[in-house]
Amino acid sequence: MNKKLLVTGAVVGILGIILGAFAAHGLEKLVDSNAIKSFETGVRYQLYHAFLLLILGGTSFVSLKMKKTIFYVVLLGLIFFSGSIYGLATNTLSSFDFKTIAMITPIGGLLLIIAWVVMLIGIIRKQED
Repeated sequence: MNKKLLVTGAVVGILGIILGAFAAHGLEKLVDSNAIKSFETGVRYQLYHAFLLLILGGTSFVSLKMKKTIFYVVLLGLIFFSGSIYGLATNTLSSFDFKTIAMITPIGGLLLIIAWVVMLIGIIRKQED
């Protein structure tokens, strides 16, 4: 599980850097500044959670069961939160109307919060070595 967390954290981080560069250099002529700011919010939260996965995979402060739960909740949360923000920010560039699924953004945010709460519970429950 640790390797899976580390690899996924690295991939999520790499994609975050690529998407951030795209927002800074590729979107400026395609969408307005509010859309770019929104896109950058998705990137920022993606990078925060890449670091979370890397830290989680490199430590033993929560149980394996909690690591698995956090892993899946973070992935789903990022897809819902950051993914929907990317879609909404670039909505004018697509034939799909991302506004029809805009309600998944707060669900994604809630999932990310839940992941942090699960980690906190895991830390509190972990017995001192």
